[in-house]
Amino acid sequence: MSGHHSTAGMDPNHIGHAGGSGPPSHAARAAGSKRVIAGYGFWIFLLSDIIMFAAFFASYAVLTDATAKGPSGRDLFDLHGVAWETACLLLSSFTSGIATIGVWARRKSWFYGGMAVTFVLGATFLGLELREFTSLVARDAGPSRSAFLSAFFTLVGCHGLHVTAGLLWLLTMMAQVWAKGFRPDILRRVLCFSLFWHALDIVWVALFSVVYLMGAGR
Repeated sequence: MSGHHSTAGMDPNHIGHAGGSGPPSHAARAAGSKRVIAGYGFWIFLLSDIIMFAAFFASYAVLTDATAKGPSGRDLFDLHGVAWETACLLLSSFTSGIATIGVWARRKSWFYGGMAVTFVLGATFLGLELREFTSLVARDAGPSRSAFLSAFFTLVGCHGLHVTAGLLWLLTMMAQVWAKGFRPDILRRVLCFSLFWHALDIVWVALFSVVYLMGAGR
């Protein structure tokens, strides 16, 4: 009896049974269920985002010749500038991977360094894209000029908005690691950010190929 009371006093909630070999507690099951739901929710969000971009790509493909006797992609696109945008975004994917490795290795210098370079490259990409948009508008090739340009600005602009959201998310992750350290929930959020950023790179590769390369060669 005394042994039983001693064990109960040490473990009043009966979390551990027979040296921890018993069933998990309600709190442990709830935490595990929350992780699974969050993981599935993020993948559903990512897939829905890809479906949305697929719809924009389809619209662009249908409207690519609807120039209303105005300029086409061959007249407007500067592949040299777009190549610099592509280089910045692809390199940012590499530095984002370094930041993720730093998280799992608990190396703050790797994490902060990788995230800082990723932010600079992402911001540079956005700056180049904004310069391209302002140049097109100055040449009377804004989104209201033709259905082709409306589809172009919608598709490329939507990707740019996602990059902007990703940069804000990046800053939030840096602040959370600074304030709370490498907690398991923060590690999962950094992993979700990394997947989101890599997905944006994949979308941009498709966008660069379909919109710019094929458009300039038409």
